[in-house]
Amino acid sequence: MTGTDEPHPAPQHAKKRSLGVTAAISAVFGVAMLAAAFASVPIYRLFCQVTGYGGTTQRAEAAPGKVLDRTVTVRFDANVANGIGWAFRPEQREIRVRLGEVGHVSFFAENRTDKTSTGQAGFNVQPDSSGRFFNKIACFCFNSQTLKAGERVEMPVTFFVDPAMADDADSRYTDTITLSYTFYPSVEAKPAPVASLGPGAADPKLR
Repeated sequence: MTGTDEPHPAPQHAKKRSLGVTAAISAVFGVAMLAAAFASVPIYRLFCQVTGYGGTTQRAEAAPGKVLDRTVTVRFDANVANGIGWAFRPEQREIRVRLGEVGHVSFFAENRTDKTSTGQAGFNVQPDSSGRFFNKIACFCFNSQTLKAGERVEMPVTFFVDPAMADDADSRYTDTITLSYTFYPSVEAKPAPVASLGPGAADPKLR
């Protein structure tokens, strides 16, 4: 090769093949990312349910039967999202329960609009680390709730705090847990049985 010689350019078909491989890889990666995005929602929910991550509570059929002397204060927080037009609040702001003891509390909701509407309650507990120990036996949040215009209802919650929390390194010193609910508008009506106070019943708790 002389000083004036230059390398031969790559064949045109080799360039096209390289571009084709790159495009194929990009397409496969894009499809994989899209599939992961759709799969991540149920996977994330399952992860939260198993671990209590993000303050996600657990579901149980019954209390464990073991009750410790140690008590915790459970506080209740109620909120409504924009667009639902409901009033919503707990019967009492807090109660004290022993670990393993079944607790009962009621929330009150009122549809303050002139139309029937359906809501679904989102929930979590704080601190996050207590989520895997907070168990609900019965809760209005398991189903959507439908209220007629002006209707008031009482919605119970039955729960317990797992005695195993006393042995957990992250939660054994926790003495206060806040259970928080937010009602959001629901597009699909799946009414659950609730104790209705009737459209004209006077409930001072909602005033």
